[in-house]
Amino acid sequence: MNIRIFDDLETLYKEAAEMFAALSVKSIQEKGRFAVALSGGSSPKAIFKLLATDEYAGIEWNKIYFFWVDERWVPLNDEKSNAKMTFDTLLNKAPVNKDHIFPMYKDDVLPEDYAKEYESYIRTILGDEGIFDFILLGMGDDGHTASLFPGEEILHEKEKWVSAYYLKSQEMYRITLTEPIINKAENILAVAFGESKKHALNEILNGEYQPELYPMQLIEKKENFLFFTDHKAMGK
Repeated sequence: MNIRIFDDLETLYKEAAEMFAALSVKSIQEKGRFAVALSGGSSPKAIFKLLATDEYAGIEWNKIYFFWVDERWVPLNDEKSNAKMTFDTLLNKAPVNKDHIFPMYKDDVLPEDYAKEYESYIRTILGDEGIFDFILLGMGDDGHTASLFPGEEILHEKEKWVSAYYLKSQEMYRITLTEPIINKAENILAVAFGESKKHALNEILNGEYQPELYPMQLIEKKENFLFFTDHKAMGK
């Protein structure tokens, strides 16, 4: 894992956008496409807004395939939808190919059934290896990432790439990529900052391995795993 500590969030967002752009060039040159899985939250929102500006008009948007890391099981027009946020900030503004967008929600389908369908979409684009070119992760104050929450059975999933389950603490269904497929990705960027992340981040980086308590520890600390944070989260 490579950790970068930023003095200000504007620089962090800019570096994340630059990383996205550079990886898109590399992947499209090598494979003819750039397959990404995106997260919701305030940090991705700021990054997406930046990517939608004229500065990044040179990205070959029509060759990018958009998936999501996880989603609340709510309609796409719901304010809690990660997909809605991404459409509002980026996908409705950049010249993307609408057929390359795979929201993690579908009307009139059970979430467990759609999880299977969603995995089939991933296999269609990425093949049976299922290697994303880029995954963007966030981290909650409790150390969760994607919809991999502390103490949930989903943390032990080793076969499925996508799973849906009822999260009692939030009284709603969640659908999420699982640890096996996240760890396959060629490039992973996690973004977490602020005082509220300090305890969990310290445990993840320096504590004993307890993924049941701090699920972010499930993400393997390889060279391709980049973590963007700030001095407040690092306790410095």
